[in-house]
Amino acid sequence: MDALDAKYPFFASAREAVAEAAVSLPELVAADAPAVERARERVERALLEGTVAAESGEFPGESASDTQAELLSYPIARILVSLLDSDPAIEKYAAAEAATAMERVRRDLVTDDELRSVSSATVGLDDLLAEFDLADAVRPDATAPAGVRGAGTGATGAGRDPDHYRIDVGPYLRLTSPEWGDSWRLVNRALADGAVRVSREELLAALEAAVEARVAEGLPFELGADEEIAAALESRVADLRRLLSERTYAEPPDVVAPALFPPCMTNLIEKAERDAALSAAESFALMAFLVGIGMTPDEVVAFCADTSLDAEGIRYQTEFLTDDRGTQYPPPTCETLANYGICHNEDDHMQVAADPLSYYEKRVAAADDVTDWRDGREADGADEDSGVGREADGADEA
Repeated sequence: MDALDAKYPFFASAREAVAEAAVSLPELVAADAPAVERARERVERALLEGTVAAESGEFPGESASDTQAELLSYPIARILVSLLDSDPAIEKYAAAEAATAMERVRRDLVTDDELRSVSSATVGLDDLLAEFDLADAVRPDATAPAGVRGAGTGATGAGRDPDHYRIDVGPYLRLTSPEWGDSWRLVNRALADGAVRVSREELLAALEAAVEARVAEGLPFELGADEEIAAALESRVADLRRLLSERTYAEPPDVVAPALFPPCMTNLIEKAERDAALSAAESFALMAFLVGIGMTPDEVVAFCADTSLDAEGIRYQTEFLTDDRGTQYPPPTCETLANYGICHNEDDHMQVAADPLSYYEKRVAAADDVTDWRDGREADGADEDSGVGREADGADEA
């Protein structure tokens, strides 16, 4: 078992490493090994925070035992999710595993190839494409101007990391969804010779979908002869169910005051208002925040009517984020948003709050008087209004 297996436990090599180690999961669970508690943390953070990263710090750990516990926590976490027996829990667990994996991939990709040692626990884009049998389906965009950054996918004479790629239409349709927004619809894409042109970030979003699908595959599963594992994990499963039922995440003020929004959310809204397309990560962050402050899908559609975001994509994301079947998905933390290049820690606001929702809650609490954007819509009778007056609402309190 090595650090790369633990870092990306859904890779085929990681599964082989577990099989070759001949580790008994029932014995690990019965002995309450470190991997068991890490698995519980993995699932809890996935369902309540949208990440499976350890709360104690950066992965990987310093010792071989840390690496083993991290890797073995993945199959045990899958058992816990199966025992929860909840479709939305599976969806959100898989999404969190995928989001965390792609955060790690992005960090790996900024590591210069010349600085990588053979043993370093990093992956390149070519490794990721090969893992999902996409090496022949994805290639650097040959129409890119000469001298741009090159491939990282094994293409000769291309260099590393181009800004755009071509992905065969079959894999493109399999890994993406028009519900992500109009820009993802095939009719709106540059299509030539059976391949779709995508940006580097769009390719990473498609690969995140591939990771999510692999993690969700086979869940939930019947334990069958391993009923002893279910009994041994009963208390942890009960804790997870109780956390979900109690909704331990504090509810923010149910008020929409755009002038008090965190800088990162304001920046995303202004970008969309300039008719610029938001990346998948940017769109998710914004939708999660708007849902988190109590907006309904209809309200979010109206609020974003004069932006590059399309109504169908908004409804798909917000309805998923507002499901009431026992799980919830708060907005990403400032640290996560910083990894995506969304949060720039303006005015050192990370010292005020660790996530956009908490920051907004504190600003609302400190304001003397707050005007709710929704009140203005109701007063104007603007059920289909686009949110005119967004800039003015709460301006005195900013």
